[in-house]
Amino acid sequence: MAELALAALFLPISHFGISSTALRAWLIGRVGERAYLGLYSVVTIGAFFWLVHSYRLAETELLWIAPASIRWLAIVMVFVGVVLAVVGLTTPNPTVVGADALFDRPDVVHGVVRITRNPFLWGVGLWAVAHILVGGDSESILLFASVGSLGLVGAMLLDAKKAKQHPERWRSFSAATSSVPFLAIAQGRQRFAPGELGLWRIAAGVAVFALLLFSHRWLFGVSPVVG
Repeated sequence: MAELALAALFLPISHFGISSTALRAWLIGRVGERAYLGLYSVVTIGAFFWLVHSYRLAETELLWIAPASIRWLAIVMVFVGVVLAVVGLTTPNPTVVGADALFDRPDVVHGVVRITRNPFLWGVGLWAVAHILVGGDSESILLFASVGSLGLVGAMLLDAKKAKQHPERWRSFSAATSSVPFLAIAQGRQRFAPGELGLWRIAAGVAVFALLLFSHRWLFGVSPVVG
C-alpha cells in the first residue's frame, strides 16, 4: 500500500511539476523543446506504469460496496466522460498543446468548446470519479484519484498557464467559455449548439464507450453492468 501511495503521488507531482512550473522553461532552454517533450513523455509513461504495477501488487482493503443506483450513475458518468474526451480530442481547441494560433480564429469558440474549454480533461476527471464511486476500496481510490487529478486539477493549471502566456487573447476567450461543463451556457455567456459537435465525433465517442463497456470483464475481470 505504501508503494501505491507513493506512485499515486508521483504521477501528478511529476506531471505538474514539469509542465506547470518554471522547470519546464528551464529544461526547454537547456535541451530544446523536442528533447523536453521526449523526456516529459518518458517520465509520464514511467509514472503510469509504476502506478498500475503498484496497484496490482497492493492488498485490497474494502471500504464500501456501491449500490446498484451508484453503479448505474457511474456508467452514465463514464459515458459522458468518454464522449467528452473523444469529441474534445477531435475538435480544434486553443487549449491543446501547440494549438495557440487558434486563439486568433474568429470562430474559435465552436462545438464542444462552447460546453467546456477543457473537454478531454473533464472527460478524464469524470471517468476517474465514476471509478472511485464504484471501486469502494482504498487501492481504487488512490489509483483513480491520481489519474483523475491530471484531468480536474490539470484543467485549472492549464487555464492559469494559458492566461499567463496569452493574457489579452485569454481574456476574451475565457469570457466566452467555461472550464466547468455547461457553466458558461447556464450563465448566458454562451449558447448550446449541439449541431456543431459533429455527428461523427459523437458516434466515435459512443463507439469507444461501447467497446470499453463490453470488453471490461475481459480486460479487467469485472463487468460494470449491474446484474
